[in-house]
Amino acid sequence: MLDLIGEANAVALIGLIGGIALGLAARIGRFCTLGAIEDYLYGSDDRRLRMWFVAIGVAVIGTHLAMAAGGLEPEATAYLDRIWNPLGTIVGGLLFGYGMALSGNCGYGALARLGGGDLRSFMIVIVMGLSAYVVMSGPLAHARVWLFPVEEGATTPQGISQWMSVRAGVSPLVSGALIGGALVLWGAARKSMLEEPSRIIWGAVVGLAIVSGWVGTYWIATTGFEAEPVETHSFAAPIGDTIYYAMTASGNTLSFSVGSVVGVVLGACLGSYSRGHFRWEACEDPRELRRQILGAALMGPGAILAVGCSVGQGISAFSVLAYSAPVAFVSIFIGAAIGLRQLITGFAPAE
Repeated sequence: MLDLIGEANAVALIGLIGGIALGLAARIGRFCTLGAIEDYLYGSDDRRLRMWFVAIGVAVIGTHLAMAAGGLEPEATAYLDRIWNPLGTIVGGLLFGYGMALSGNCGYGALARLGGGDLRSFMIVIVMGLSAYVVMSGPLAHARVWLFPVEEGATTPQGISQWMSVRAGVSPLVSGALIGGALVLWGAARKSMLEEPSRIIWGAVVGLAIVSGWVGTYWIATTGFEAEPVETHSFAAPIGDTIYYAMTASGNTLSFSVGSVVGVVLGACLGSYSRGHFRWEACEDPRELRRQILGAALMGPGAILAVGCSVGQGISAFSVLAYSAPVAFVSIFIGAAIGLRQLITGFAPAE
């Protein structure tokens, strides 16, 4: 296959297929980060939050099975190879979560809504992608590195399962299976979830999409001759990558990031049409659009500081049980809770 279509096109195809699955999960399965948090905090409904735990658990189990089978090396993943900076994770997570609340969506959710015809999300996607690049490699890159130093090449993988292997002699496969299994059980073992098995299925689809990215890109990186990175789905810098590719395609190559971003939009579009939900929408309130743009401008830098967005840290980093994942997840949740409270009830004390 690599000889036929080329390695860059092959990784883009892997990203596209996984992205389509994620887009379908968002539009048909209603898989959404901010929606899950809002339902839990203000609707007394934890079903979409439980879908996230199913997705994380499936991703953890699948990724650790791939590691045990030789289909993925822990050191090849950025989440485990990079020395963890807790401060960057916390600050970035809070910033991302707060921006997500202001925007009304994370990067993944905005792409999914764009696939459903929401033109407001197009603005969120553009601003988020550009703001991520400003901090990642643009004018604020030196300030970011100075404030939140990033070091590659950790002497030991920065992961929970690897730590348990060294400290307690528990193999990564066992720890991954136990932790992942507990997450799946917590997410699925509830009457409200069992009565709607589609929620469990779509959560599992998301988890498997994450695994497919790891396994597919690792296979190409170790089989082909090009230096393709080992990665899976995340939606901050990859949105910027896609914007950059759209402007420089004649002198550039496809990547997993571009395939993933396009796949989510395409999958969401297919899902919307299949349900008869596709319709063009625009923002009629300038104040709302201003708030959404501000939120997007915060999400991009937040995701870069945290080394991942709600999907990148919330599921992808969790799949390899990176130290940063649970801290980022909690930070994003807290940041979103603060932003939602500001929007829904304000900060004034109740009388």
